[in-house]
Amino acid sequence: MTAHETGKLKRLLDLWPAHVVMTSARLADLGISHGLARHYVKNGWMDRVGVGAFKRPNDSVSWPGAVESLQTQLKMGVHVGALSALAVQGHQQYLRFGHEAVFLFSAPDLVLPAWFKSRDWGAAIRHVATKLLPDGLGLHADDVQGHRLTLSTPERAILECLYLSPDRIDLMESVEVAQGLLTLRPDLMQTLLEACNSIKVRRLFLFVAEKNALPVLKRLDLTRIDLGSGARSIVKGGVYHAGSRLTLPRELVDNG
Repeated sequence: MTAHETGKLKRLLDLWPAHVVMTSARLADLGISHGLARHYVKNGWMDRVGVGAFKRPNDSVSWPGAVESLQTQLKMGVHVGALSALAVQGHQQYLRFGHEAVFLFSAPDLVLPAWFKSRDWGAAIRHVATKLLPDGLGLHADDVQGHRLTLSTPERAILECLYLSPDRIDLMESVEVAQGLLTLRPDLMQTLLEACNSIKVRRLFLFVAEKNALPVLKRLDLTRIDLGSGARSIVKGGVYHAGSRLTLPRELVDNG
Protein backbone atom coordinates (compact mmCIF):
# COMPACT_ATOMS: atom_id res chain seq x y z
CA MET A 1 0.00 0.00 0.00
CA THR A 2 1.35 3.41 -0.93
CA ALA A 3 2.03 6.16 1.59
CA HIS A 4 -0.96 8.03 0.17
CA GLU A 5 -3.25 5.04 0.72
CA THR A 6 -1.82 4.56 4.21
CA GLY A 7 -2.68 8.18 4.95
CA LYS A 8 -6.23 7.59 3.76
CA LEU A 9 -6.56 4.60 6.07
CA LYS A 10 -5.27 6.56 9.05
CA ARG A 11 -7.71 9.38 8.33
CA LEU A 12 -10.56 6.91 7.97
CA LEU A 13 -9.84 5.28 11.32
CA ASP A 14 -9.43 8.68 13.00
CA LEU A 15 -12.83 9.84 11.70
CA TRP A 16 -14.69 6.56 12.27
CA PRO A 17 -16.88 6.80 15.40
CA ALA A 18 -17.09 3.73 17.58
CA HIS A 19 -20.07 1.40 17.04
CA VAL A 20 -21.12 3.07 13.78
CA VAL A 21 -21.53 1.59 10.31
CA MET A 22 -19.35 3.17 7.64
CA THR A 23 -21.11 3.35 4.28
CA SER A 24 -19.64 3.36 0.79
CA ALA A 25 -21.04 6.87 0.36
CA ARG A 26 -19.00 8.11 3.31
CA LEU A 27 -15.91 6.24 2.11
CA ALA A 28 -16.27 7.95 -1.26
CA ASP A 29 -16.42 11.32 0.50
CA LEU A 30 -13.09 10.41 2.10
CA GLY A 31 -11.58 9.51 -1.26
CA ILE A 32 -11.63 5.76 -0.70
CA SER A 33 -12.56 3.81 -3.83
CA HIS A 34 -14.39 0.47 -3.95
CA GLY A 35 -11.11 -1.22 -4.83
CA LEU A 36 -9.32 0.31 -1.87
CA ALA A 37 -12.21 -0.63 0.41
CA ARG A 38 -11.91 -4.25 -0.74
CA HIS A 39 -8.19 -4.06 0.05
CA TYR A 40 -8.96 -2.82 3.57
CA VAL A 41 -11.40 -5.70 4.10
CA LYS A 42 -8.95 -8.29 2.72
CA ASN A 43 -6.26 -7.09 5.10
CA GLY A 44 -8.53 -7.03 8.14
CA TRP A 45 -8.69 -3.26 8.63
CA MET A 46 -12.47 -3.26 8.36
CA ASP A 47 -15.26 -5.84 8.15
CA ARG A 48 -18.08 -5.94 5.65
CA VAL A 49 -21.60 -6.01 7.15
CA GLY A 50 -23.36 -5.98 3.78
CA VAL A 51 -23.18 -4.44 0.33
CA GLY A 52 -22.00 -0.87 0.78
CA ALA A 53 -21.56 -1.07 4.56
CA PHE A 54 -18.65 -1.80 6.90
CA LYS A 55 -17.65 -1.84 10.55
CA ARG A 56 -14.41 -1.75 12.47
CA PRO A 57 -12.93 -5.17 13.23
CA ASN A 58 -14.03 -6.53 16.62
CA ASP A 59 -16.47 -3.61 16.99
CA SER A 60 -20.11 -4.21 17.86
CA VAL A 61 -22.80 -2.15 16.17
CA SER A 62 -26.33 -2.09 17.54
CA TRP A 63 -29.37 -0.43 15.98
CA PRO A 64 -28.58 3.17 17.07
CA GLY A 65 -25.19 3.01 15.34
CA ALA A 66 -26.78 1.70 12.16
CA VAL A 67 -29.55 4.31 12.24
CA GLU A 68 -26.96 7.05 12.76
CA SER A 69 -25.36 5.95 9.49
CA LEU A 70 -28.70 6.11 7.68
CA GLN A 71 -29.36 9.60 8.97
CA THR A 72 -25.95 11.25 8.83
CA GLN A 73 -24.06 9.42 6.07
CA LEU A 74 -26.87 8.51 3.67
CA LYS A 75 -29.02 11.55 4.57
CA MET A 76 -32.12 9.37 4.65
CA GLY A 77 -35.35 10.87 5.94
CA VAL A 78 -35.94 8.21 8.57
CA HIS A 79 -36.48 8.86 12.27
CA VAL A 80 -37.07 6.95 15.50
CA GLY A 81 -40.74 7.25 16.37
CA ALA A 82 -43.77 6.06 18.34
CA LEU A 83 -43.00 4.08 21.53
CA SER A 84 -39.29 3.97 20.71
CA ALA A 85 -39.01 7.76 20.71
CA LEU A 86 -41.02 8.05 23.91
CA ALA A 87 -38.81 5.48 25.64
CA VAL A 88 -35.67 7.45 24.74
CA GLN A 89 -37.20 10.53 26.35
CA GLY A 90 -38.18 8.75 29.55
CA HIS A 91 -41.90 8.37 28.97
CA GLN A 92 -41.92 4.58 28.95
CA GLN A 93 -39.38 3.39 31.44
CA TYR A 94 -40.37 -0.26 31.23
CA LEU A 95 -39.56 -0.53 27.52
CA ARG A 96 -36.10 -2.08 27.23
CA PHE A 97 -34.22 -1.61 23.97
CA GLY A 98 -32.95 -4.91 22.69
CA HIS A 99 -36.11 -6.65 23.88
CA GLU A 100 -38.78 -4.55 22.18
CA ALA A 101 -39.39 -3.44 18.62
CA VAL A 102 -37.76 -0.25 17.40
CA PHE A 103 -40.07 1.83 15.22
CA LEU A 104 -38.53 3.78 12.36
CA PHE A 105 -40.76 6.17 10.39
CA SER A 106 -40.27 7.56 6.92
CA ALA A 107 -42.17 8.84 3.90
CA PRO A 108 -43.84 6.10 1.81
CA ASP A 109 -41.26 6.14 -0.98
CA LEU A 110 -38.21 5.56 1.20
CA VAL A 111 -36.53 2.16 0.88
CA LEU A 112 -34.04 1.12 3.55
CA PRO A 113 -30.77 -0.34 2.20
CA ALA A 114 -30.45 -4.11 2.04
CA TRP A 115 -27.50 -4.16 4.44
CA PHE A 116 -29.67 -2.55 7.10
CA LYS A 117 -32.73 -4.75 6.58
CA SER A 118 -30.85 -8.04 6.44
CA ARG A 119 -28.76 -7.75 9.60
CA ASP A 120 -29.67 -8.38 13.23
CA TRP A 121 -29.05 -5.11 15.09
CA GLY A 122 -30.05 -6.46 18.49
CA ALA A 123 -33.70 -5.42 18.26
CA ALA A 124 -36.63 -6.06 15.96
CA ILE A 125 -36.79 -3.17 13.49
CA ARG A 126 -40.26 -2.05 12.37
CA HIS A 127 -40.14 0.33 9.41
CA VAL A 128 -43.32 2.38 9.06
CA ALA A 129 -43.58 4.13 5.70
CA THR A 130 -46.48 6.58 5.92
CA LYS A 131 -47.84 10.00 5.03
CA LEU A 132 -49.31 10.42 8.52
CA LEU A 133 -47.42 13.68 9.13
CA PRO A 134 -45.23 15.99 7.05
CA ASP A 135 -41.52 15.23 6.93
CA GLY A 136 -39.52 17.18 9.49
CA LEU A 137 -42.44 18.36 11.61
CA GLY A 138 -42.16 17.57 15.32
CA LEU A 139 -38.67 16.04 15.15
CA HIS A 140 -35.55 16.76 17.16
CA ALA A 141 -32.14 15.28 17.98
CA ASP A 142 -31.44 13.34 21.15
CA ASP A 143 -28.84 10.95 22.53
CA VAL A 144 -29.58 7.24 22.12
CA GLN A 145 -26.95 4.95 23.61
CA GLY A 146 -24.22 7.44 22.73
CA HIS A 147 -25.52 8.23 19.25
CA ARG A 148 -27.10 11.52 18.25
CA LEU A 149 -30.28 10.53 16.41
CA THR A 150 -33.30 12.27 14.94
CA LEU A 151 -36.47 11.18 16.66
CA SER A 152 -40.04 12.24 17.23
CA THR A 153 -40.87 14.71 19.95
CA PRO A 154 -43.42 13.39 22.46
CA GLU A 155 -46.11 15.37 20.62
CA ARG A 156 -45.45 13.57 17.35
CA ALA A 157 -44.62 10.23 18.96
CA ILE A 158 -48.01 9.84 20.65
CA LEU A 159 -49.76 10.44 17.33
CA GLU A 160 -47.54 7.78 15.76
CA CYS A 161 -48.46 5.38 18.58
CA LEU A 162 -52.15 5.95 17.94
CA TYR A 163 -51.62 5.50 14.21
CA LEU A 164 -50.18 2.04 14.89
CA SER A 165 -52.94 1.15 17.37
CA PRO A 166 -54.46 -1.37 17.69
CA ASP A 167 -52.84 -3.46 14.94
CA ARG A 168 -49.14 -2.97 15.75
CA ILE A 169 -49.26 -1.38 19.19
CA ASP A 170 -51.84 -2.32 21.80
CA LEU A 171 -54.26 0.57 22.17
CA MET A 172 -54.33 0.20 25.95
CA GLU A 173 -50.54 0.59 25.99
CA SER A 174 -50.81 3.82 24.00
CA VAL A 175 -53.44 5.12 26.45
CA GLU A 176 -51.28 4.20 29.44
CA VAL A 177 -48.18 5.83 27.95
CA ALA A 178 -50.18 9.00 27.29
CA GLN A 179 -50.91 9.32 31.02
CA GLY A 180 -47.38 10.61 31.53
CA LEU A 181 -47.48 13.19 28.74
CA LEU A 182 -48.33 16.13 30.98
CA THR A 183 -46.00 18.64 29.33
CA LEU A 184 -47.07 18.40 25.69
CA ARG A 185 -46.56 21.78 24.03
CA PRO A 186 -49.88 23.24 22.85
CA ASP A 187 -48.52 25.10 19.81
CA LEU A 188 -46.71 22.06 18.44
CA MET A 189 -49.59 19.74 19.29
CA GLN A 190 -52.00 22.05 17.50
CA THR A 191 -49.78 22.18 14.41
CA LEU A 192 -49.37 18.41 14.34
CA LEU A 193 -53.08 17.72 14.73
CA GLU A 194 -53.94 20.15 11.95
CA ALA A 195 -51.31 18.58 9.67
CA CYS A 196 -52.18 14.97 10.56
CA ASN A 197 -53.57 13.00 7.60
CA SER A 198 -55.63 10.58 9.69
CA ILE A 199 -59.09 11.37 11.06
CA LYS A 200 -58.80 8.26 13.24
CA VAL A 201 -55.60 9.52 14.87
CA ARG A 202 -56.98 13.02 15.48
CA ARG A 203 -60.10 11.64 17.15
CA LEU A 204 -58.16 9.07 19.14
CA PHE A 205 -55.76 11.68 20.46
CA LEU A 206 -58.57 13.93 21.67
CA PHE A 207 -60.27 10.93 23.30
CA VAL A 208 -57.03 9.87 25.01
CA ALA A 209 -56.23 13.43 26.07
CA GLU A 210 -59.65 13.81 27.65
CA LYS A 211 -59.51 10.40 29.30
CA ASN A 212 -56.12 11.19 30.84
CA ALA A 213 -56.98 14.82 31.60
CA LEU A 214 -53.90 16.02 29.71
CA PRO A 215 -53.34 19.74 30.30
CA VAL A 216 -52.69 20.35 26.60
CA LEU A 217 -56.34 19.67 25.76
CA LYS A 218 -57.53 22.90 27.36
CA ARG A 219 -55.19 24.91 25.15
CA LEU A 220 -56.10 23.41 21.78
CA ASP A 221 -58.36 25.18 19.31
CA LEU A 222 -60.61 22.30 18.31
CA THR A 223 -62.40 24.42 15.70
CA ARG A 224 -59.23 24.27 13.57
CA ILE A 225 -58.88 20.48 13.77
CA ASP A 226 -60.79 18.54 11.09
CA LEU A 227 -62.43 15.55 12.77
CA GLY A 228 -64.36 14.42 9.69
CA SER A 229 -67.89 13.10 9.64
CA GLY A 230 -69.51 9.79 10.48
CA ALA A 231 -68.42 7.01 12.81
CA ARG A 232 -65.13 5.14 12.77
CA SER A 233 -64.44 1.66 14.13
CA ILE A 234 -61.13 1.09 15.87
CA VAL A 235 -61.81 -2.48 17.01
CA LYS A 236 -64.35 -5.14 16.12
CA GLY A 237 -66.91 -5.95 18.77
CA GLY A 238 -66.19 -2.78 20.70
CA VAL A 239 -68.44 -0.13 22.21
CA TYR A 240 -69.46 3.06 20.46
CA HIS A 241 -68.26 6.23 22.16
CA ALA A 242 -70.52 9.08 21.12
CA GLY A 243 -68.11 11.89 22.03
CA SER A 244 -65.38 10.69 19.72
CA ARG A 245 -67.65 8.87 17.28
CA LEU A 246 -65.33 5.89 17.59
CA THR A 247 -65.98 2.23 18.33
CA LEU A 248 -63.43 1.45 21.02
CA PRO A 249 -62.49 -1.44 23.33
CA ARG A 250 -65.13 -1.88 26.01
CA GLU A 251 -62.64 -1.46 28.84
CA LEU A 252 -61.71 2.00 27.56
CA VAL A 253 -65.29 3.21 27.30
CA ASP A 254 -66.59 1.53 30.46
CA ASN A 255 -63.74 3.00 32.49
CA GLY A 256 -64.06 6.40 30.92
